[in-house]
Amino acid sequence: MRGSDLRTGELFSYVDLEQRVPESHPLRLIRCIVNQVLAALDGEFGKLYAAEGRPSIAPERLLRALLLQAFYSIRSERQLMEQLHYNLLYRWFVGLGVDDRVWVPTVFTKNRDRLLEAEVARKFLAVLLAHRQVLALLSDDHFSVDGTQVQAWASMKSFVAKDGSGELPSPGRNGERHFHGEQRSNETHSSTTDPEAKLAKKGKGKEAKLAYTGNVMTENRNGFVVEAELRQVSGMVERETAKDMIVRYSPGAKRITVGADKGFDTADFVSDMRDFNVTPHVAQNTTNRLSAIDGRTIRHCGYEVSQQKRKRVEEPFGWGKTIGGLARPMLRGVKKLDFKFTLTMAAYDLIKLPRLIGATA
Repeated sequence: MRGSDLRTGELFSYVDLEQRVPESHPLRLIRCIVNQVLAALDGEFGKLYAAEGRPSIAPERLLRALLLQAFYSIRSERQLMEQLHYNLLYRWFVGLGVDDRVWVPTVFTKNRDRLLEAEVARKFLAVLLAHRQVLALLSDDHFSVDGTQVQAWASMKSFVAKDGSGELPSPGRNGERHFHGEQRSNETHSSTTDPEAKLAKKGKGKEAKLAYTGNVMTENRNGFVVEAELRQVSGMVERETAKDMIVRYSPGAKRITVGADKGFDTADFVSDMRDFNVTPHVAQNTTNRLSAIDGRTIRHCGYEVSQQKRKRVEEPFGWGKTIGGLARPMLRGVKKLDFKFTLTMAAYDLIKLPRLIGATA
């Protein structure tokens, strides 16, 4: 007999959200680990809010929602809230019931400053790496560093002379601005919409864009990001940030190796690495110059292994830009972008866990 296409509304639902998510769904393991990490940060969250007054949205739910945004390539916080209305999987992961009201997108704007001041993203990544199931997957001795360009949420038309002498765009919502042949630099020009963004090229022959530099330090066993930081663009930012990340993660009590590309082959960087009790497995740059890496380093078989493994440091950049929303984040300023960049790198670590933990189980 043919079934009916008519539908009547149900007054009650007797199926819990927990039962609607398959037991084998990868988000189950991720959510379990995320909840344990957030529980460890409970004391930090308690310092961010007043003891009295109207309760706000729990920071645990905000962070779970931001992780979902990275997992599923949700372009904006407004779209994230829209999908929380009807996506039961998202509601379950965040911690909302079927009938719970979804908050407005401006909640992220109002609460972001609290999370930024407490460096919650960096603390979340550190506690995640200290989790017993994650810690067992990390290398203790071998690491890699690199940086990538993160395009700013600012138009090239906004990059005008600081003294106001440049040509103004024509009237209208998207007025034209002719700047071909004009000499522009970060010393004389700045963006009116994102003053902290700097003009930078990704490589020789590439066009210049307003951007920041995102830097990571990964371990070589499974490619987990162990340190992440975003800074303003400069000629030495990758090397300087790499030094700071290495010192934070490994203060020097134990010797480690750090692989890097030719851009890190400078006498200052190599000398600093040896002072930090780090063996610099840096690719040699012998183009019209002598390399700072000599036979003391390259004669060991570990150097060749590090040069092979260091290429995995590009994987979190690729995932972050194609999936995690780092291709052109809709945020402005170093602090806000650093928070998003670090949390996205933590999300990259999380999506690797179901496969790796399942393989070791």
